[in-house]
Amino acid sequence: MRLINQIPARGARLSLAALPFLLLLLAYAFGSSQRLADNPDDKLLPSAGQMADAVGRMAFAEDPRSGDVLWWKDTGASLQRLALGLSISAVLGLVLGVAAGAVPLLGAPLTPVVTVVSMIPPLAVLPILFIVFGLGELAKVMLIIVGVAPCIARDIEGHARQIPREMLIKAQTLGANTWTVILRVVLPQLMPRLLISLRLLLGSAWLFLISAEAIASTDGLGYRIFLMRRYLAMDVILPYVAWITLLAWLMDLGLRRTSLLLFPWFDDGRRA
Repeated sequence: MRLINQIPARGARLSLAALPFLLLLLAYAFGSSQRLADNPDDKLLPSAGQMADAVGRMAFAEDPRSGDVLWWKDTGASLQRLALGLSISAVLGLVLGVAAGAVPLLGAPLTPVVTVVSMIPPLAVLPILFIVFGLGELAKVMLIIVGVAPCIARDIEGHARQIPREMLIKAQTLGANTWTVILRVVLPQLMPRLLISLRLLLGSAWLFLISAEAIASTDGLGYRIFLMRRYLAMDVILPYVAWITLLAWLMDLGLRRTSLLLFPWFDDGRRA
């Protein structure tokens, strides 16, 4: 049988998926043990025990200065900013995408603007956002919106244009007006795509959030990582990075499950 026709069974697929992570962990454990054997005070590759102690201090003990449990305080602050930014981006991107893709009269002015704005590197406008909106929460949320919403709008617009023309004509033949066509025909076709767009842009949203928190914040996962960098506290930084990765993966999984639950007819959702 040709290699391209060989499909692994469920057990084999899980084993193959776990193999790269296992190899990375083994490589890290070997490198850490070698460095700590040469220098017990080495901070670059802390052992699993050192990282577990750091997680215990950050996640289960109150900070002597503030009285807060920093791990959960940082997590709550970052997730609140990310949820707000992604929610606004999803609504804005969906509205702009549908308007540009389903209504030609609106698409004529919107498409060039959205295309140009999506080409602007969001991190390049971060100083402008801090100047305009200040150093508070609004600038961090706006960075996520500036980086994510135009990309969602372009994706939604492209898929709105791919809706078969015959479907729109049939709805109008049955008496549907513009709003009815958009609400009853166009939107149901695009909602699964919106969830996929959010999944694809989760990594970018986290990048914008961490960047904003690193520059101007007093809490948040990105703030803590860059604060700990000053002390070369890799035993804190590495668990924080792993925690961010786990949160992002759980968010992706949640969006995927939501798509399968709400739109089981959408093939891309089943195959993702």
